[in-house]
Amino acid sequence: METDSEAKKQEMPVRISIYHAAQDDPKKNTALRLKRRGLARIVTKARFLPKRAIVLNPFGEIAFSPADRQRLEQFGLAALDCSWEHAQKVMGEHVKGTSRCLPILIAGNPVNFGKLTKLTTAEAIAAALYIAGFQEESEQVLSIFTWGHTFFELNNMLLDNYVTAKDSCEIVEMQTRLLKPKKAVDGKTDDCKN
Repeated sequence: METDSEAKKQEMPVRISIYHAAQDDPKKNTALRLKRRGLARIVTKARFLPKRAIVLNPFGEIAFSPADRQRLEQFGLAALDCSWEHAQKVMGEHVKGTSRCLPILIAGNPVNFGKLTKLTTAEAIAAALYIAGFQEESEQVLSIFTWGHTFFELNNMLLDNYVTAKDSCEIVEMQTRLLKPKKAVDGKTDDCKN
């Protein structure tokens, strides 16, 4: 007979793997809670992440966009769970996969509430799923946290805009407009990468 966590794991259309660096309080760690609910697989060495998966990397040069959906379905989603103070070092390790940074989003978690881009691992995974068109699965990921709904309330407009982008370039353009709301942004930006 299946347990609830096994049933939930089978329902997820995207395989989620998380490199857990064990650098923060395990009681507050969102990655470990996702594992306990059967929503993610935890690895303790970066080399065990799926080789061709999308890796959520805040230092990545290409923005995550709906164009990444097919790779997500085929090879999965990987997140790097570490303390923000040590993030640069962890990301500097050889991490296989295709690095993508998430577009600008507001943290809804109690520790970094209201801060731009300071998302928990669970928030980052939920954001990627949402942007890739897996809204129901995104909500499922954050439903296990009492504050999970807050992330969607704070980012509703942003997420709904990002879902309409065709690629990374459009995500960058959207962010530019968001950061400069009073000035008109003409044409494409030079730093747009696909």
